[in-house]
Amino acid sequence: MCGNQLSAAFHDSLDLKSTGSMPSTIRRHPSAPPAARSLTTDEQTLGQYIPLLYHYNMLQDEDRVGAFREAIDLVVKPGMHVVELGGGTGILSSLAARRGARVTCVERNPELVACARRFILANGLADNVNIIQADAMMFTPEAPVDVVICEMLHVGLLREKQAAVISAFKRNYLRAYETPLPLFMPEASILLIQPVEHDFNFAGYVAPVPLFQAPLISQPRTTELGKLEPYASIAYEEAIPNRFGVEQTVTAIATGSLNAVRLITQNVIAIDTDHQHAITWPNQCLVLPLDSPTDVRSGQSIQIVFDYVAGGSIESLIESLQVKTLPAN
Repeated sequence: MCGNQLSAAFHDSLDLKSTGSMPSTIRRHPSAPPAARSLTTDEQTLGQYIPLLYHYNMLQDEDRVGAFREAIDLVVKPGMHVVELGGGTGILSSLAARRGARVTCVERNPELVACARRFILANGLADNVNIIQADAMMFTPEAPVDVVICEMLHVGLLREKQAAVISAFKRNYLRAYETPLPLFMPEASILLIQPVEHDFNFAGYVAPVPLFQAPLISQPRTTELGKLEPYASIAYEEAIPNRFGVEQTVTAIATGSLNAVRLITQNVIAIDTDHQHAITWPNQCLVLPLDSPTDVRSGQSIQIVFDYVAGGSIESLIESLQVKTLPAN
């Protein structure tokens, strides 16, 4: 898995032991809908509507699909009722259906609904998967649910609507049923930040721009100036923050030119308590350039301040981003 290096750094950053213990806030697993609303420009920009080609490309993301398959095989049992919010092409719903679950797949985009129905039928799963065209923010299932799958994830919980959709589902569900909330997959997301020196020189053309990286800590253009520092831990069964106002102080582990910060998100899809193993999947890393580079020395304190709304734009985070070195005590 290409995220192994990131997973190791993630565990180190949270001081997890080799037993695979997780923060206590993360839950361990026990062994006719509204019509879709018209799309707004903001929703198209921020990720509620993603072009079909991106969904098609996600089918070949072996890390993502493999991690969800492992987690679904662990958690989903025959006869369960599983809901997927924002089902896309239906691949995650198909994994639950193959485990013998009855699946309700909710997707807003009519083109994707047609694709998913065609693919589910071609895979012989039409009797197990009911694909509904609806806005996941307004959806209430017709019967109680055992597991909810929702992968509307972007690094830092930016752009896409993971937080808003799951929060809305919980409100709708609790109004309809006097039963405990279902298990959510992912169970949790850990948001981390790191000061770095990044090479923005492209064939002699210097362009400090936001950049995505594969979910690997070691990158040829990036020098780590500080360790990964978690700034939010979200357990989806609990209250989900709508805003992240962060003032973080980190210690430099190397000397260099601090010209960027890197955002990393590690998602805990499920926890295998029997084997003390967390099934995780990392989003791509996001490098954000700073307006003015700052020289830092190993051991020096660095203050990182930023503020953004869950599901908001990358630009909104950049506008609030302030990084400075602190004088020695």
